[in-house]
Amino acid sequence: MIVTGFHATRTHKLTPGQKTANRVLAVGRAPVEHGFAHLKNWRILTKLRTDPAHATRVLRALLVLTNLEVNR
Repeated sequence: MIVTGFHATRTHKLTPGQKTANRVLAVGRAPVEHGFAHLKNWRILTKLRTDPAHATRVLRALLVLTNLEVNR
């Protein structure tokens, strides 16, 4: 499921509730986007052409290494 935020226009301003909903979405989205940004630093992913099960194992291992590095 894809969830998008509310958009304001010149004639239609956001209500306080819509602003709050956008803020909640941003708080949940930011860690995911940061995770993808960290994964893009691993060069092995540019040449990774394998079955989905192996790719999942590689990604999990890289996520563990990334989390260890970030939390140092």
